[in-house]
Amino acid sequence: MAKPATIFAASQQPLSLALLVLPHCSILEVASTLDPLRSANRHLGTEAYRWRVVSPDGGPVPLTCGIELPSSGALASAEGADVLIVIAGYRQSEVTTKPLLRDLRRIAPRFRALGGIDAGGWVLARAGLLNGQRATVHWEDLEDFAAAFPEIEVTPDRFTLSGRYFTAGGAAPAADLMLHLIRSRHGPATALQVAASFVTTPRPGTEPQITATRPDPRLDARVARAIARMEARLDSPETAAETAAALGLSPRRLEQLFRENLGLSPAAHALGLRLQAARRLLIDTRHPLTEIALRTGFSSAATLTRAFTLKFGAPPSTLRKTR
Repeated sequence: MAKPATIFAASQQPLSLALLVLPHCSILEVASTLDPLRSANRHLGTEAYRWRVVSPDGGPVPLTCGIELPSSGALASAEGADVLIVIAGYRQSEVTTKPLLRDLRRIAPRFRALGGIDAGGWVLARAGLLNGQRATVHWEDLEDFAAAFPEIEVTPDRFTLSGRYFTAGGAAPAADLMLHLIRSRHGPATALQVAASFVTTPRPGTEPQITATRPDPRLDARVARAIARMEARLDSPETAAETAAALGLSPRRLEQLFRENLGLSPAAHALGLRLQAARRLLIDTRHPLTEIALRTGFSSAATLTRAFTLKFGAPPSTLRKTR
């Protein structure tokens, strides 16, 4: 029986996957990719999905939680699988070496489909494999990813399907993607059984990674909307009065809601979001401090440095020296 042109089509044939796991990724990203497939096998009563883990050097992969993930060998060991999925996280620019990219380009045509989880999209893009495709990466990196690869249609979606390529923005979107794969191949009933096993609900790929919905049902909806506005305006922050007006509230009422829900003022929370964003950029990129200041709503590097030092107890330059 001929295999369907896409892996996202009804099929009773086993699907084999190879996971290229790069150092410094999250164990949750690996689990979110593999455990839905393991659960699907249990519910189907057959080995519908098979997998192996490979690494850049063939050895165990150090993860962010401090444990090492065993591998079956180097990238060449992925040959023979239907699908290759690259899982990457922090410091992807350091661990994605030129030899690895060369080997990835060479081996890519041998798979029916290729995917990237979190920063895995960066790796595929660096290899030139996503040109002309739709793709996503973790929401924190979307702006840099779009600037680095203008030939890619970058979206804020939870996951994307584009030809023989697919990408997911992080651990939870990876689980949604795997549930979509299971649904496509084995029907909605099996996908719902797998989702129920993990006490979760599948979310569509086209849903944004960051939404204005309440991340915590205990959080007042008006506070959630205010936070969403703050997150969307890190580079050009509103005053608390402007945020309140946009929500149809008085500044005093917004202040009261924030105090009741978060224990701090709207201005303090907005500043915290901007400083956390600056800290991520300092750790994960090599952007100049002046650019980071502008991208997080500070008028100058000096202004950012003062606020950063007050918040974290050390200036940004100290953080960069420890990288």
